[in-house]
Amino acid sequence: MTAVEIGLGLQSDKRAGDYARLARSAEERGFDVLTVFSDLMYQPPIFPLLEMAAATERVRLGTACLNPYSMAPYEIAGQVAALDLASRGRAYLGLARGTWLGVVGIDQPRPLTALEEAAEVVYRLLRGDAAGYEGKLFRLAPGTALRYPVHRPDPPLLLGAWGPKGAALAGRIADEIKVGGSANPAMVAVIRDRVRAGAERIGRAVGDVGIVLGAVTVVDTDGPAARARARTEVAMYLAVVAELDPTVELPADLLARVKELVDAGRHEAAGRLIPDDLLDLFAFSGTPEQVAAQAQALIDAGVRRVEFGTPHGLTDERGVELLGSAVLPLLRREPVSTTPGRA
Repeated sequence: MTAVEIGLGLQSDKRAGDYARLARSAEERGFDVLTVFSDLMYQPPIFPLLEMAAATERVRLGTACLNPYSMAPYEIAGQVAALDLASRGRAYLGLARGTWLGVVGIDQPRPLTALEEAAEVVYRLLRGDAAGYEGKLFRLAPGTALRYPVHRPDPPLLLGAWGPKGAALAGRIADEIKVGGSANPAMVAVIRDRVRAGAERIGRAVGDVGIVLGAVTVVDTDGPAARARARTEVAMYLAVVAELDPTVELPADLLARVKELVDAGRHEAAGRLIPDDLLDLFAFSGTPEQVAAQAQALIDAGVRRVEFGTPHGLTDERGVELLGSAVLPLLRREPVSTTPGRA
């Protein structure tokens, strides 16, 4: 049995030193996991993660998520190995197919094959398996091995996925599955059923794969101001994730109107179109009591981890402070069943 974890997801857009300060504050306030996003055109996540590793002692650290199209699997292996060494065994590896790579001219063929083979290559390298590997997309010639020692051969694997096929793959090979951009308790049962299809295929229990939900978070004692900021943030990705949630019925033409305003640079106007009930499915927002109630609903639904994403508050530091001092004490983190170690 393991207690439900509470994490912070950070955007990599800060100055050197900011990450260490936020990480120390988060660890002191009781957070369990610090994630850095790997979004297009932001700082590479390894820089903030290494800074945070040096500033902390306890929290787990990882990227959500690297992708095997813009970074080769052997480079991914090197980055997770470096983070695991710097953090003395606190790293996890996040993999996903990636989003918006077309704008930099990168195609994404056969994403499920790419993810499964990338994970195979990464963990063969971390284990020191030099027997070679011949996949459909990736290969290792016999004798190919890392030329440096690694801290652990099996840091946990997280897959980012919403759909049935991605979740089934997580059921076969991952320790966790992250549904990014969702705060919807109804998605937990959906994802669990999708994971089960893959887990049972290889004789795993569905509970061996932890479900992680994370989304934009804006908490403040001024609840309306926090929710207004969250609406603006959610508008930028609502069109990407809303149609992935089979439990949501969207008002007619809402996504088209939101996307039109976002494309025109009118993010606040786009956010004002998002009704309260829809906002609560795709963001944590409002007063500490409101945000805690949303997180508790996910815990009650059976997640293994809740991840509060950027911008956290009206300012990052104020948001982290309120999440730690006013939200975490309100949460009942019931233990969930799990099996330690990678599949």
